[in-house]
Order: sequence, then C-alpha cells, then structure tokens
Amino acid sequence: MNPQSQLEHIAQTKSVLHTANVDEKLRLIESECHRLLMTSTPRKMSALDVIEPARDVSVVARRQIPARVGLQSAEGQARLLHDLANIELQAMELGVRTLYEFASAPPEFREGIATIVLEEAKHLSLCLRGVRDLGFEWGAWPVHNTLWTSTHEDDSLLDRILIVNCYLEASGLDAGELLLRRLSGVTNHLAREIVAIIGDEEIGHVRYGLKWYRALCTAEGLSSGDDFSKRLSRLFDRVPARAVPVNTETREKAGFTKDEIEFVQNFTQLKLESVRVATKFDLPSSSLERNGEHA
Repeated sequence: MNPQSQLEHIAQTKSVLHTANVDEKLRLIESECHRLLMTSTPRKMSALDVIEPARDVSVVARRQIPARVGLQSAEGQARLLHDLANIELQAMELGVRTLYEFASAPPEFREGIATIVLEEAKHLSLCLRGVRDLGFEWGAWPVHNTLWTSTHEDDSLLDRILIVNCYLEASGLDAGELLLRRLSGVTNHLAREIVAIIGDEEIGHVRYGLKWYRALCTAEGLSSGDDFSKRLSRLFDRVPARAVPVNTETREKAGFTKDEIEFVQNFTQLKLESVRVATKFDLPSSSLERNGEHA
C-alpha cells in the first residue's frame, strides 16, 4: 500500500481519539496501533480534527475535580481506581498521538511505543474492572485532560518523550509508591494489587523513554545531561505541577541519573511555588489548570 493509500485507509477508519465510549476505545486500540505502524507519513491532530480525545464522561478543569474520600471505604478505593483509569486512558491516547505525529521516527522506537500503548490499555482495563467490582461505574466522577493538554502538535520528538515518558509517567512512579503505602492497611486488596501491577510496568515505560531520549540527543549532537534541564525548563508552563515527593529509589531503578533527579526535585518546588503565587493573585483558571497537581 502506497503512502497516500495508507493515509486514506487510516482517515476512513474510526480512531480511539474520535471514539467516546471507553470500552469501545479498548476494543479498537490494538488494530489502530497495527494500522499506525504501517504508515510513515506523519499526521497532526489538527488534520484529524482532534483538539482533545472524545469522552463519555464529564471533563472538567483539574481544580474542579471533587475531593477524594478515605481509602478505607469502597467508594474511596473505587474513586482512586477511577482517577487512575483516567490517567491510563490519557497515557494510552498520548501514545496513539505520538504514533500519528511521529510516523517517520525510527521503526524500533514506534514499535516500542505501540507496545507501551497496549500495556496502558491493559492498565485501563484493570482499573475499570476494579471500579465496577467495587460497585461503581466509569463516569461516577468527572475527569480532567491535563496530561493530554501538556502536549502540542508542534512538539519535537525529544519534547514529546521528555514530557510524556520522562515527566508525566515518571511522576506516576512517585505517586504509585505513595499509594501503595496508603493502601497497605486496606482490608480489600483489589486496589493495591492493581496499583502494584501498574507501578511495576510503568518503570519499564519510563526506562524506555529515557533510553530513546538519550539516543536521540546523541543523534542530534546534544548532551542529554545538559538538554534534560534546559528542555524541561523551557516546557515549564506546559507540564502540570506535582505535590508528590520525588521517589529517588524508584527513579534510579527507571534509569534517571542523580543529577536528573536533583533537577526534578528543584523543578517540582518551583512548579508548586508557581501554583501558590497564581492562587494568591487569583490568576485565570487556565493558568491554574496547567499547574494542576498530577493525579
């Protein structure tokens, strides 16, 4: 199939990004990854008429998400898994976005991203099943799209890897360890087991991103050590703030250097300070949403 025919085929096929129903997204995801690996012609989200992925639940600003209840209750555990399902859904869709927008990236990189997308889909499925097993449904609480809006169609591949794999997913590693400790005293082990599975596999996702980030820096004649701090600083206003402390041990396991970990710790404090300043001076909600806490 020639490149033009590939594009026409993809354009005529329903994408998970246009599909609102979360169960339908899961049904479509494997075939979409397969199709996207067959094309080498990049397509931006604007060409697909995608501003944000379609949803079958209420989407609100991060600041408008209701407070959580305690994890000792079934509602609290279901709410936690619902929030995680939203994170895994966005992670899955961000991988699809990368396959669309960076179709000319090295095939090995794209194949690895497709594998990660399918693992995110598995995590989403686990979370949805857990929510339902606890007596609740997807959509019982509103969700946010903060992870999706951290990316932009004009990102370079290095930007995208740094934002998604090295910042957003790495932030999830820090949160995962904290959640496991909070769930250790909960009688029903369902939520803890799901969080543990996700945490173990997310380490591999971050490690994969760091490997390719460094390889691409080398290919472009850049020092990854210098570029990491400079690029993340340039993206300061794009990524969400995170209130969870950096977990040094987990990040080292994922492949972060000590210098990178130290920079992220300082970066985290600067982001939180920017949120405090924005709140104090009542800046527009869009600014606050960008700086919202990573779930």
